[in-house]
Amino acid sequence: MGILEKIAEIEREIARTQKNKATEYHLGLLKAKLAKYRAQLLEPTKSAGAKGEGFDVMKSGDARVALIGFPSVGKSTFLSLMTSTASEAASYEFTTLTCIPGVIEYKGANIQLLDLPGIIEGAAQGKGRGRQVIAVARTADVVIMMLDATKGDVQRELLEKELETVGIRLNCSKPNIYFKPKKGGGLSYNSTVPLTHCSEKLVQLILHEYKIFNAEVLFREDSTPDEFIDVIVGNRVYMPCLYVYNKVDQISIEEVNRLAHRPNSVVISCGMKLNLDYLLESLWEYLALICIYTKKRGERPDFNDAIIMRRGASVEHVCHRIHRTLAGQFKYALVWGTSTKYSPQRVGLTHIMEHEDVIQIVKK
Repeated sequence: MGILEKIAEIEREIARTQKNKATEYHLGLLKAKLAKYRAQLLEPTKSAGAKGEGFDVMKSGDARVALIGFPSVGKSTFLSLMTSTASEAASYEFTTLTCIPGVIEYKGANIQLLDLPGIIEGAAQGKGRGRQVIAVARTADVVIMMLDATKGDVQRELLEKELETVGIRLNCSKPNIYFKPKKGGGLSYNSTVPLTHCSEKLVQLILHEYKIFNAEVLFREDSTPDEFIDVIVGNRVYMPCLYVYNKVDQISIEEVNRLAHRPNSVVISCGMKLNLDYLLESLWEYLALICIYTKKRGERPDFNDAIIMRRGASVEHVCHRIHRTLAGQFKYALVWGTSTKYSPQRVGLTHIMEHEDVIQIVKK
């Protein structure tokens, strides 16, 4: 029996099994087996032939955004509208067959946008170059999931399932579980909160499935068996995702209103160029980028050339971005902006910068 058949059989067994107190151990074991087989499916076999051509695109700019969606939902049209890159767009499926990069220039930042070929159902198993598409998506900072508004929620559910199969977790944070395999001493199991989903017996069963008999496990939140399996496997990617519903000019205003009020969703029309500016604003928020301006002593700030950093960046990060030796020669900095109590404020290396702050660095 091949891996695909085993996966299908376990999925059928999970669907058949009633969820109650008596079956939770059985379900936990099945989920552990399922995760194990899926990992085997994603890892290429040792006896693989010639290596297939991947979408090797060099990372450039301040952030990377991947466009994922089914064929003919408007990904290439969106790329052509947003960037100066022309991606072939036509009314038939699979117009784009490789990865086409473009650059969005917004608020002084260069955001790399990747137009990936359309995903089809079964992409996680490698259908329609699905594996290469998903491998590129794992390297992005944000995923834009392009959906056809005329198709309802079918596409969204299918794409979420495909991405979850390959270990991409959308719009959720890493489970707060401390896990460390040891050489000996058995299983040390603790929790700082009351657990309703995972018991010590279930944790032990899941670890035995992965041939782990000695480990330290500490739950700092009430996590599910699926989240615990994610922590054991350790190759999961947690990333923000923006659901973009295209072709809203073809549906009723009530349906547009319903889609627009869904969490993490934006409605647009590439054909009529509707709501694209709001999409860019939302993308900026999801990327968590900030602009920082520099100022020389006795001169006005340079508002034309911003330093693009991630939210939560300190003065030390800004020094490293300007020059790697600057942090070593740093004496103090003067900062104007919303991160200070008064302007200018004299700050040290640990001061956290905010959007559109102005900084003047004084060396020793």
